[in-house]
Amino acid sequence: MIAIGRTFKEALQKGIRSLEHHAPWAEDVSHGRFREMLVRPRPDRIHWLFAALEAGMPAAEICEATKIDPWFIRQMEDIVTLGKEIAATSIAECPRELLWEAKRNGFSDEQLAAAWKTTTDAVRERRAELNVAPVFKRVDTCAAEFESYTPYLYSTYEEEDEADVTSRPKVVILGSGPNRIGQGIEFDYCCCHAAFALKEDGYETVMVNCNPETVSTDYDTSDRLYFEPLTLEDVLAILQKEKPKGVIVQFGGQTPLNLALDLKRNGVNILGTAPESIDLAEDRKQFGRVLEELEIPQPRNGTAVTAEEAVAVAGQIGLPVLVRPSYVLGGRAMVIAYDFDTVRDYLAQAARMGPGRPVLIDQFLEDAIEVDVDALADGSDVVIGGIMEHIERAGIHSGDSSCVLPAVSLKPKVLARIREYTKKLALRLNVVGLMNAQYAVQRDKVFVLEVNPRASRTVPYVSKATNVPLAKVAARLMAGRKLREMKLPVVGHGGVAEIAGSGFYAVKSPVFPFNKFRGVDTILGPEMRSTGEVMGIAADFGRAFAKAQLAASPAAGLPGSGTAFLSVCDRDKEEVIPVARELAALGFKLIATRGTAAALKYHGIEAEPVYKVNEGQPNIVDHVKSRAVNLIVNTPLGRESQYDEKSIRRAAIRYNVPCITTLAAARAAVQGIRSFQQETCEVASLQRLHKKATQSAAAQMSSSGD
Repeated sequence: MIAIGRTFKEALQKGIRSLEHHAPWAEDVSHGRFREMLVRPRPDRIHWLFAALEAGMPAAEICEATKIDPWFIRQMEDIVTLGKEIAATSIAECPRELLWEAKRNGFSDEQLAAAWKTTTDAVRERRAELNVAPVFKRVDTCAAEFESYTPYLYSTYEEEDEADVTSRPKVVILGSGPNRIGQGIEFDYCCCHAAFALKEDGYETVMVNCNPETVSTDYDTSDRLYFEPLTLEDVLAILQKEKPKGVIVQFGGQTPLNLALDLKRNGVNILGTAPESIDLAEDRKQFGRVLEELEIPQPRNGTAVTAEEAVAVAGQIGLPVLVRPSYVLGGRAMVIAYDFDTVRDYLAQAARMGPGRPVLIDQFLEDAIEVDVDALADGSDVVIGGIMEHIERAGIHSGDSSCVLPAVSLKPKVLARIREYTKKLALRLNVVGLMNAQYAVQRDKVFVLEVNPRASRTVPYVSKATNVPLAKVAARLMAGRKLREMKLPVVGHGGVAEIAGSGFYAVKSPVFPFNKFRGVDTILGPEMRSTGEVMGIAADFGRAFAKAQLAASPAAGLPGSGTAFLSVCDRDKEEVIPVARELAALGFKLIATRGTAAALKYHGIEAEPVYKVNEGQPNIVDHVKSRAVNLIVNTPLGRESQYDEKSIRRAAIRYNVPCITTLAAARAAVQGIRSFQQETCEVASLQRLHKKATQSAAAQMSSSGD
């Protein structure tokens, strides 16, 4: 994240609001508590610094506790002093000079509204009355050595404006802001491709973003770039200056989507799917009515505020249930509850996070296959970009799940139903651009889990796997073009168009930071934990999966031989039998905990029993430490995994042993190992593979025409 201003105070305050983090609640905090929060560097320490200064903690003591240079603390002290001066006035009595000074020091309209106990709209109107408006300055990217042709712009409060706005037709693209788990580079990819496509179509592209570590903020991505916080105030100031044809909010993830309704309320033309449709898909009750109208099933669900309500709702739905907050990003704070005590504990934690916030409770579909679908729509036609089958079972966050395109185990009737539902939803929500839908398939019945009428994290993956740049196509649709004129390589499936297959399997696998945090448990769940992803491509699914695993963790790729350790919970013991039998056939020596070994022996599979961690020594962790284990298949119990299983997974990370925690992934791993044993690996560029697939499809069409 970057913030630019003419003073340090202005840049600091712009930077803080660019982070999108709210200040901690610091009312009636003790002196000792302030010292505790300031001594150790932490993500929210900047907020605690301001809170301590506002509470009257001496600057010298803060410097001593934090070892921060006194100059910076004095600058922050000046901001706090000015804030108190502003709060001592009212919006009607505040003189222009004080308001101008506040804006010069980086105070946002939101901060001023809080100080004056009014609304940001009122502050904006007052600024207009007093003629307090920002101007835009250029960053000289050539340091005055040459003439700078790339306008890097930022706002400040001075007299001279350097924006030099053109009269060309233009589109503003709102970027994704700071990267975090659940929202990252995949959205920046979409923003960049939108800029490329619209430039090709003759538009001047204007990018708004505050993250310097992205391609969207490179000098040659867009025609103009504003390094500004993605807040309503800052974006409206840019739009008032640029006067674009419209604004794209679909590509930047949740950050620009949060602004969509307020931008439209202020007269901004939102290109693509209307903000009301996006809001409709996110509103549980409204969206539930849409699904009933379209006769599309969804898991049973409800909402609760108190523990008693939550237990009652969970009882009506039936355990297990998925419990999550209504303000979730990246699956944060989700849990799967297998009993009512877990539901009560969750509500108690939610109450501490903030009173009155509803908690969402959904039926958890055990042993279901999750499916992701990316689709393009123009309001009247729909084209499915790809149907991705998750390799992990339902309950693993979509960002943490490996998935394969095309699907490998879904029946034709299930695929047909998914296509039908996707088309119905895109047309009902009047999607213009991209849409992502998530489904769960349980015993061949398809349930809708979630629909997002925007770009998703799978867009780059599907685009590379199909050779169709979905984000570019979507940007052109938002600008007014139609799918029928795009001439996409589609095939018809019962009245639903879908981008033609590439002739190979593409497996997306997540990359986790577990080796950097050795004390953390690696078990996956509904809360997203991955920080990146890779893709493996091959003519068969097993090899593609193995290549993806190797790319995700070169030090812990799938082994070709050795010893495999198996330890599965009771409900997985039947399903692990084919996996164990296949591993033995591939030449692996099998070892297992006593319960799993007994189940294997019952089915005629030999496995050497080993101790659990709490049963004695040498136990399974000792075997991992001595590098006597090459592959671990360890599925957790239904509730929070116990100490023994955590110890196994932690040891696996430390000693680079591949550790598989779902049977679906174990089956895929077995296919990959078999494929690697049988064939040598060939190298081919993605372009060559797509060219080969195109030529093959053309030859088939030619022969069928003959």
